[in-house]
Amino acid sequence: MQPFASSEPLDAARRQALHDEVHARPPEALTAPLVVTHWAMLADASERAASRAHLAELLAGRGQPAPAQDAVYWRADLGDFALRWEQHTEFVSWTFMRPLQPPEVLALQHGEPPNAAELAPAAWRAAIPGRALAGIQLWVLPKAGTDRAALVRHLLDERTLTGSNVISHSSELHTDMQLRPDGCVRMLVFTGEVAPGQVSPRRLGRLVQRLLEIETYRMAALLALPTARAASRCLAGGETELASLAQAVCQAERADEPALLDRLTRLAAELEGLYAATHTRFAASAAYHDLVVKRLHDIAESRIESMQSLHDFMERRLTPAMSTCRSAARRQAALSERIARMSHLLRTRVEIEQQQSSRELLAAMDRRGAMQLKLQSTVEGLSVAAITYYVVGLIGYLVKGAHGLGWPLSAEATMAIAVPLVAGGVWWSLRRLHHRIMGDAHHR
Repeated sequence: MQPFASSEPLDAARRQALHDEVHARPPEALTAPLVVTHWAMLADASERAASRAHLAELLAGRGQPAPAQDAVYWRADLGDFALRWEQHTEFVSWTFMRPLQPPEVLALQHGEPPNAAELAPAAWRAAIPGRALAGIQLWVLPKAGTDRAALVRHLLDERTLTGSNVISHSSELHTDMQLRPDGCVRMLVFTGEVAPGQVSPRRLGRLVQRLLEIETYRMAALLALPTARAASRCLAGGETELASLAQAVCQAERADEPALLDRLTRLAAELEGLYAATHTRFAASAAYHDLVVKRLHDIAESRIESMQSLHDFMERRLTPAMSTCRSAARRQAALSERIARMSHLLRTRVEIEQQQSSRELLAAMDRRGAMQLKLQSTVEGLSVAAITYYVVGLIGYLVKGAHGLGWPLSAEATMAIAVPLVAGGVWWSLRRLHHRIMGDAHHR
C-alpha cells in the first residue's frame, strides 16, 4: 500500500484553514442563571447531511442564513435562545442555551425544571435526524440567594449523588448520572458571583462545554461494550476450538493433518472476520475514553466532604466497562497469535513429513536407477553379442562370395577370426556412445 499524500498545494487559503482548526468549536461566554439542554445524536453520513438541512430549516424560519455545506460547527442566536450545532465523526450535537428568568429559578427550586430546547418548535425537535446517544439538562445558578440543598434534593437522586468543587473551588458541581424519562442526565452548577469566588463568563463557558463533552464521550465510549460482550462469547468458542485442535495435532496421524489444517484455517478466517468487525469500534472507544479522562482532569475537581466526586464515580462505573473492551481487544490479539503459532507448527510438521517422503522417494529412485544401470549393462552385453552375431553372419556371406575372387581362407575360418574383432569394435562403439550420452546429460 502506498502512503497517502495530499495532492493539494499548501496555499494561503489551505494554511488558513489548518490554522483555524485550533480555534474550532470555541466555548461560549455564559453567565448564571441559565439552562442548557444538550443532545448528541448518532448519525450516519446521510443523517449528518440531513441534520445540516434540519438546522437550515430552523434558521430559515427565524430569517437567518443556512450554514455552509462544508460547515461542521454553527452557532446561532435565535433571540429567546441560542443554538450550537456541531458535527462529529459518529454523531451530531445540538446544544440549546438560554437565560433563566426569576420565576423559572423559583420554580426550579420547587422541583419544576425548565429546559432550553422547549422554545424551539415541538415538531422540529421531534424530527431531529439520528438516534439519541446522550442527553443532558444542565442548570447554572448563582450560589448567592439559592437554596442549594433543596435544589439538589428536589432534582437529583441522593443514592448516586456526586458533588465536587470546580473552577478553583469557586463553584460546585452536582449530578446523579441518572437517565430521566426525557432521556437526559441532570447536572447542577452553582457559581460564585463575587471575588474571590467570582467566575468569568469564559471560564464558566469552558466548564459547561467540558461537562457536556464528558457525558457525550462517556456514552460514545460505551458503544463498544455490547460489542465487547458479544466478541467475548465468540472468543470463548474460538479458544475452546483452538485447545481442541492443539490436542488433536498432538495425537494426529499423517492422514489427519489436512483436515486439521483446514479446521485451523477456518478458525483463523473466523477470527479475522471478528477482528475486522470490532477493531474500529474498540479503537474509537479507547479514543473516547481518553477524552473523558482528559476532560475530567480539566475540570480540576476537589472533594466535598462526605460526597463522591464525578471523577470517583467514573472511576468506579466507567473504568470496568472500558477494561472489558480492552480485555476483548487483547484476547483477540492473543488468540490470533496462538492460531498463527499453531498454524506454523502444523505446517512445519507437514513440511517435515513431506521432506521425509521426498527423501524416501529419491532413495527409491536411486535404487531403481541402480537396477536400471545393471539391466542396461546386461542389455549392453546381449547387444554386443547380438550385433556381433549379425555382423559376423554378414561377413560370412561376403567371404562366400569372395571365394570366386580368390579369397584364400574358408568362410568358417574368416568368421572365426572376425568374431573377436567385431565384438571388440561393437563393445568399443557402445561404450563411446554411452560416455557421450552421459557427458551431454552431465553438461545439461
